[in-house]
Amino acid sequence: MSAAARELGEGRERLLEVRGLTIGWGSKVLQTDLTFSVDRGEVFAILGRSGAGKSTLLRFLVGLEEPTAGHVEIAGHGPVDLTAGLPPFGVMFQAGALFGSMTVGENVGLALDEWTDLPPVATAAIARTKLALVGLEGAFDKLPSELSGGMIKRAAIARALALDPELVFLDEPSAGLDPITAREIDGLIRALNEGLGLTCVVVTHELESVFAVADRCIVLGDHGGGIVAEGDPRELRESTDPRVREFFNRRPRS
Repeated sequence: MSAAARELGEGRERLLEVRGLTIGWGSKVLQTDLTFSVDRGEVFAILGRSGAGKSTLLRFLVGLEEPTAGHVEIAGHGPVDLTAGLPPFGVMFQAGALFGSMTVGENVGLALDEWTDLPPVATAAIARTKLALVGLEGAFDKLPSELSGGMIKRAAIARALALDPELVFLDEPSAGLDPITAREIDGLIRALNEGLGLTCVVVTHELESVFAVADRCIVLGDHGGGIVAEGDPRELRESTDPRVREFFNRRPRS
Protein backbone atom coordinates (compact mmCIF):
# COMPACT_ATOMS: atom_id res chain seq x y z
CA MET A 1 0.00 0.00 0.00
CA SER A 2 1.24 3.50 -0.80
CA ALA A 3 2.44 5.81 1.96
CA ALA A 4 -0.45 8.17 1.25
CA ALA A 5 -2.97 5.37 1.60
CA ARG A 6 -1.35 4.05 4.79
CA GLU A 7 -1.42 7.47 6.44
CA LEU A 8 -5.18 7.63 6.06
CA GLY A 9 -5.66 4.71 8.45
CA GLU A 10 -9.06 4.57 10.04
CA GLY A 11 -9.77 8.23 9.24
CA ARG A 12 -9.43 7.89 5.51
CA GLU A 13 -11.44 10.18 3.26
CA ARG A 14 -13.52 8.81 0.42
CA LEU A 15 -12.91 10.58 -2.86
CA LEU A 16 -15.14 8.42 -5.09
CA GLU A 17 -18.46 6.93 -3.96
CA VAL A 18 -20.48 4.54 -6.14
CA ARG A 19 -23.84 3.34 -4.85
CA GLY A 20 -26.23 0.87 -6.48
CA LEU A 21 -24.97 1.57 -10.00
CA THR A 22 -26.59 -0.27 -12.92
CA ILE A 23 -24.80 0.10 -16.26
CA GLY A 24 -25.83 -0.76 -19.80
CA TRP A 25 -27.88 0.60 -22.67
CA GLY A 26 -31.61 0.17 -23.06
CA SER A 27 -32.57 -3.44 -22.44
CA LYS A 28 -28.92 -4.58 -22.40
CA VAL A 29 -27.66 -4.57 -18.81
CA LEU A 30 -23.96 -5.26 -18.19
CA GLN A 31 -23.75 -4.96 -14.41
CA THR A 32 -26.22 -4.18 -11.62
CA ASP A 33 -26.06 -2.79 -8.09
CA LEU A 34 -22.36 -1.87 -8.12
CA THR A 35 -21.39 -0.34 -4.79
CA PHE A 36 -17.82 0.60 -3.84
CA SER A 37 -15.68 3.53 -2.79
CA VAL A 38 -12.15 4.82 -3.40
CA ASP A 39 -10.15 6.56 -0.69
CA ARG A 40 -8.01 9.63 -1.23
CA GLY A 41 -4.44 8.61 -1.97
CA GLU A 42 -5.25 5.08 -3.15
CA VAL A 43 -4.48 3.23 -6.33
CA PHE A 44 -7.72 1.33 -6.90
CA ALA A 45 -8.10 -1.27 -9.66
CA ILE A 46 -11.24 -2.42 -11.48
CA LEU A 47 -10.75 -6.01 -12.66
CA GLY A 48 -12.68 -8.68 -14.47
CA ARG A 49 -12.58 -10.93 -17.50
CA SER A 50 -13.04 -9.58 -21.02
CA GLY A 51 -16.64 -8.51 -21.53
CA ALA A 52 -17.35 -7.95 -17.83
CA GLY A 53 -17.82 -4.22 -18.46
CA LYS A 54 -14.66 -2.71 -16.94
CA SER A 55 -14.07 0.02 -19.52
CA THR A 56 -17.81 0.58 -19.85
CA LEU A 57 -18.01 1.16 -16.09
CA LEU A 58 -15.33 3.80 -16.39
CA ARG A 59 -17.43 5.68 -18.96
CA PHE A 60 -20.29 5.79 -16.47
CA LEU A 61 -18.01 6.89 -13.64
CA VAL A 62 -16.70 9.89 -15.57
CA GLY A 63 -20.12 10.99 -16.82
CA LEU A 64 -19.89 9.96 -20.47
CA GLU A 65 -22.90 7.68 -20.00
CA GLU A 66 -25.95 7.97 -17.75
CA PRO A 67 -26.68 4.97 -15.52
CA THR A 68 -30.02 3.21 -15.45
CA ALA A 69 -29.92 3.37 -11.66
CA GLY A 70 -27.54 4.36 -8.91
CA HIS A 71 -25.31 7.25 -7.96
CA VAL A 72 -21.71 8.36 -8.54
CA GLU A 73 -20.16 11.02 -6.31
CA ILE A 74 -16.68 12.48 -6.77
CA ALA A 75 -15.05 14.75 -4.19
CA GLY A 76 -18.40 15.25 -2.49
CA HIS A 77 -20.22 16.22 -5.69
CA GLY A 78 -22.49 14.15 -7.88
CA PRO A 79 -23.80 13.04 -10.22
CA VAL A 80 -21.02 13.91 -12.67
CA ASP A 81 -22.08 16.63 -15.13
CA LEU A 82 -19.43 17.38 -17.74
CA THR A 83 -21.35 20.48 -18.89
CA ALA A 84 -21.36 22.08 -15.43
CA GLY A 85 -17.73 23.20 -15.29
CA LEU A 86 -14.22 21.98 -14.68
CA PRO A 87 -14.31 18.23 -13.88
CA PRO A 88 -12.49 17.22 -10.66
CA PHE A 89 -10.64 14.38 -12.41
CA GLY A 90 -8.53 13.50 -15.42
CA VAL A 91 -8.94 10.54 -17.77
CA MET A 92 -6.46 8.45 -19.73
CA PHE A 93 -8.49 6.60 -22.34
CA GLN A 94 -7.65 3.16 -23.67
CA ALA A 95 -4.95 3.28 -26.38
CA GLY A 96 -4.24 6.92 -25.47
CA ALA A 97 -6.85 8.55 -27.75
CA LEU A 98 -4.46 11.31 -28.82
CA PHE A 99 -5.53 13.50 -31.74
CA GLY A 100 -3.28 12.56 -34.64
CA SER A 101 -3.40 15.96 -36.32
CA MET A 102 -2.14 17.74 -33.19
CA THR A 103 1.33 17.72 -31.69
CA VAL A 104 1.87 16.01 -28.36
CA GLY A 105 2.15 19.42 -26.69
CA GLU A 106 -1.12 20.53 -28.23
CA ASN A 107 -2.81 17.31 -27.08
CA VAL A 108 -1.68 17.87 -23.50
CA GLY A 109 -2.67 21.55 -23.61
CA LEU A 110 -6.11 20.84 -25.05
CA ALA A 111 -7.84 20.67 -21.65
CA LEU A 112 -6.22 23.95 -20.65
CA ASP A 113 -7.49 25.59 -23.83
CA GLU A 114 -10.98 24.22 -23.16
CA TRP A 115 -11.31 24.96 -19.45
CA THR A 116 -9.07 27.98 -18.73
CA ASP A 117 -8.35 31.45 -20.09
CA LEU A 118 -4.59 31.03 -19.92
CA PRO A 119 -2.55 32.59 -22.74
CA PRO A 120 -0.86 30.21 -25.19
CA VAL A 121 2.58 30.74 -23.65
CA ALA A 122 1.30 29.62 -20.24
CA THR A 123 -0.54 26.64 -21.71
CA ALA A 124 2.62 25.55 -23.51
CA ALA A 125 4.69 25.90 -20.33
CA ILE A 126 2.26 23.76 -18.34
CA ALA A 127 2.13 21.15 -21.11
CA ARG A 128 5.94 20.94 -21.12
CA THR A 129 5.92 20.51 -17.33
CA LYS A 130 3.39 17.68 -17.47
CA LEU A 131 5.32 15.94 -20.23
CA ALA A 132 8.49 16.19 -18.18
CA LEU A 133 6.62 14.70 -15.24
CA VAL A 134 5.94 11.53 -17.25
CA GLY A 135 9.39 11.36 -18.82
CA LEU A 136 8.62 12.90 -22.24
CA GLU A 137 10.66 16.08 -22.09
CA GLY A 138 11.56 15.98 -25.78
CA ALA A 139 8.17 15.05 -27.21
CA PHE A 140 6.39 18.42 -27.14
CA ASP A 141 6.64 19.09 -30.89
CA LYS A 142 6.26 15.51 -32.07
CA LEU A 143 3.12 14.04 -33.61
CA PRO A 144 1.51 10.99 -32.00
CA SER A 145 2.51 8.93 -35.04
CA GLU A 146 6.15 9.51 -34.09
CA LEU A 147 5.72 7.97 -30.65
CA SER A 148 6.04 4.39 -29.48
CA GLY A 149 3.15 2.67 -27.72
CA GLY A 150 4.61 3.36 -24.29
CA MET A 151 5.22 7.01 -25.14
CA ILE A 152 1.61 7.39 -26.29
CA LYS A 153 0.45 6.05 -22.93
CA ARG A 154 2.73 8.50 -21.13
CA ALA A 155 1.48 11.42 -23.23
CA ALA A 156 -2.11 10.43 -22.47
CA ILE A 157 -1.32 10.38 -18.75
CA ALA A 158 0.29 13.83 -19.08
CA ARG A 159 -2.90 15.11 -20.70
CA ALA A 160 -4.96 13.62 -17.86
CA LEU A 161 -2.79 15.59 -15.43
CA ALA A 162 -3.01 18.91 -17.28
CA LEU A 163 -5.58 20.49 -14.95
CA ASP A 164 -3.93 19.19 -11.74
CA PRO A 165 -6.77 16.83 -10.78
CA GLU A 166 -6.76 15.01 -7.46
CA LEU A 167 -8.17 11.90 -9.14
CA VAL A 168 -7.31 10.23 -12.45
CA PHE A 169 -9.00 7.35 -14.25
CA LEU A 170 -6.64 5.17 -16.28
CA ASP A 171 -8.13 2.74 -18.79
CA GLU A 172 -5.79 -0.19 -19.53
CA PRO A 173 -2.58 1.86 -19.09
CA SER A 174 -0.22 -1.10 -19.61
CA ALA A 175 -2.24 -3.11 -22.14
CA GLY A 176 -0.58 -3.88 -25.46
CA LEU A 177 2.92 -3.03 -24.22
CA ASP A 178 5.98 -5.23 -23.96
CA PRO A 179 6.75 -6.45 -20.40
CA ILE A 180 9.53 -3.92 -19.76
CA THR A 181 7.52 -0.93 -20.98
CA ALA A 182 4.47 -2.13 -19.05
CA ARG A 183 6.55 -2.28 -15.89
CA GLU A 184 7.80 1.25 -16.56
CA ILE A 185 4.19 2.48 -16.83
CA ASP A 186 3.38 0.70 -13.57
CA GLY A 187 6.33 2.48 -11.97
CA LEU A 188 5.12 5.82 -13.31
CA ILE A 189 1.65 5.30 -11.82
CA ARG A 190 3.12 4.41 -8.44
CA ALA A 191 5.53 7.38 -8.60
CA LEU A 192 2.67 9.80 -9.34
CA ASN A 193 0.64 8.29 -6.53
CA GLU A 194 3.41 8.48 -3.97
CA GLY A 195 5.03 11.71 -5.17
CA LEU A 196 1.90 13.78 -5.79
CA GLY A 197 -0.59 11.98 -3.56
CA LEU A 198 -2.58 11.32 -6.72
CA THR A 199 -5.61 9.05 -6.39
CA CYS A 200 -5.79 6.60 -9.29
CA VAL A 201 -8.60 4.35 -10.52
CA VAL A 202 -7.08 1.83 -12.93
CA VAL A 203 -9.10 -0.38 -15.26
CA THR A 204 -6.99 -3.39 -16.21
CA HIS A 205 -6.81 -7.13 -16.70
CA GLU A 206 -3.00 -7.24 -16.39
CA LEU A 207 -2.39 -9.11 -13.14
CA GLU A 208 1.28 -8.17 -12.89
CA SER A 209 0.28 -4.51 -13.01
CA VAL A 210 -2.42 -5.06 -10.41
CA PHE A 211 0.01 -6.61 -7.95
CA ALA A 212 2.57 -3.88 -8.67
CA VAL A 213 0.41 -0.80 -8.20
CA ALA A 214 -3.00 -1.48 -6.63
CA ASP A 215 -3.77 -0.92 -2.96
CA ARG A 216 -7.28 -2.35 -3.37
CA CYS A 217 -9.46 -3.66 -6.16
CA ILE A 218 -12.87 -4.93 -7.13
CA VAL A 219 -13.48 -7.89 -9.43
CA LEU A 220 -16.52 -7.76 -11.72
CA GLY A 221 -18.29 -11.04 -12.32
CA ASP A 222 -19.20 -12.42 -15.72
CA HIS A 223 -22.65 -11.99 -17.25
CA GLY A 224 -23.77 -9.18 -14.95
CA GLY A 225 -22.59 -10.94 -11.81
CA GLY A 226 -21.83 -7.70 -9.99
CA ILE A 227 -18.84 -7.32 -7.70
CA VAL A 228 -17.65 -10.79 -6.74
CA ALA A 229 -14.66 -9.67 -4.66
CA GLU A 230 -13.13 -6.56 -3.13
CA GLY A 231 -9.90 -6.03 -1.23
CA ASP A 232 -6.12 -6.20 -1.45
CA PRO A 233 -5.30 -8.15 -4.64
CA ARG A 234 -2.42 -9.93 -2.92
CA GLU A 235 -4.87 -11.34 -0.39
CA LEU A 236 -7.55 -12.19 -2.94
CA ARG A 237 -5.24 -14.76 -4.52
CA GLU A 238 -6.14 -16.95 -1.55
CA SER A 239 -9.90 -16.29 -1.73
CA THR A 240 -12.25 -19.13 -0.86
CA ASP A 241 -14.43 -18.13 -3.82
CA PRO A 242 -13.30 -20.34 -6.73
CA ARG A 243 -14.18 -17.63 -9.29
CA VAL A 244 -11.84 -15.18 -7.60
CA ARG A 245 -9.05 -17.65 -6.86
CA GLU A 246 -9.06 -18.88 -10.46
CA PHE A 247 -8.93 -15.32 -11.80
CA PHE A 248 -5.96 -14.27 -9.67
CA ASN A 249 -4.07 -17.49 -10.24
CA ARG A 250 -4.86 -17.72 -13.98
CA ARG A 251 -6.49 -21.10 -13.66
CA PRO A 252 -9.35 -21.74 -16.06
CA ARG A 253 -12.21 -23.82 -14.77
CA SER A 254 -12.05 -27.48 -15.79
